Amino acid sequence: MRPLDRIRVIEMAGLAPSPYCGMILADFGANVVIVDRLSTGAPEIPNIMAKNPFDRGKRSVRINLKAEGGMAVVRKMVQASDVLLEPYRPGVMEKLGLGPNEAMALNPKLIYARLTGWGQNGPYASMAGHDINYIALSGALSLFRRKGEKPLPPCNLLGDFAGGGMLCAMGILLALIERTNSGKGQVVDAAMVDGATNISTLFWGLLANHLMTLDIGTNMLDSGAPYYQTYETADGKFMSVGAIETRFYEELLKGLEIDPSTLPSQHDMERWPEMRDRFAEVFRTKTRDEWTAIFDGTDACVAPILD
Repeated sequence: MRPLDRIRVIEMAGLAPSPYCGMILADFGANVVIVDRLSTGAPEIPNIMAKNPFDRGKRSVRINLKAEGGMAVVRKMVQASDVLLEPYRPGVMEKLGLGPNEAMALNPKLIYARLTGWGQNGPYASMAGHDINYIALSGALSLFRRKGEKPLPPCNLLGDFAGGGMLCAMGILLALIERTNSGKGQVVDAAMVDGATNISTLFWGLLANHLMTLDIGTNMLDSGAPYYQTYETADGKFMSVGAIETRFYEELLKGLEIDPSTLPSQHDMERWPEMRDRFAEVFRTKTRDEWTAIFDGTDACVAPILD
């Protein structure tokens, strides 16, 4: 038996963050039903995937939400469900007659989860946005650059999935736990800009305590350190290195067959560029598979980068 086997979820169809949230719940046993909108026009973003990976373990129904008969079906589903997950801009569900007040009047035990980019209130609430915008306003995007260069947008994992879908799922689970005590449902308001800020907590703490600078690319955890870096191998592939602790660093040098006495101190930041060049030269002498075999079973914190 899985932990969410008896939990029934209505997932109002949306783009990646909310389907990912629903997928997490389905993976742990929830009975997730997607409510797909009937549409007569071409989608703004063509569906290039034959099968949406976020739909696994779910069922779906297509309903005309603008028709009274369609919303009557959804209201009936709400009465028999534990969770309603909606990804629309603020006010959309209210216009459809199924905002939190209406839905929870039908089912006081309902967990009503709202997953948006900017949240339900504030100057950005009604505006469109994507992952790049949410992590920009959170400050997280400023971490993805090199000194003197512009920020480069990373793959949309930080805002959409970690700060959005994942934290929304956590909020739903916490609300379900609280319901066992109070017997009442509640609204979960998950905003991707807030989530991206939250999961960046470590870096804001490092900056506040002067353990990191905004000269990105010169700090230990942003590729400044030669022992926390990626290196190209002889076959054009790559290895990851994360040998921060002294004992792990010693294992790294052992695997690379580098005499520690020929290198500066591990934490001599002024000479990190020189050390990176030395490590890069050595990594280029063997293939990725050869390095993987060398470091297999060691504590050097070295792993192949797969693609």
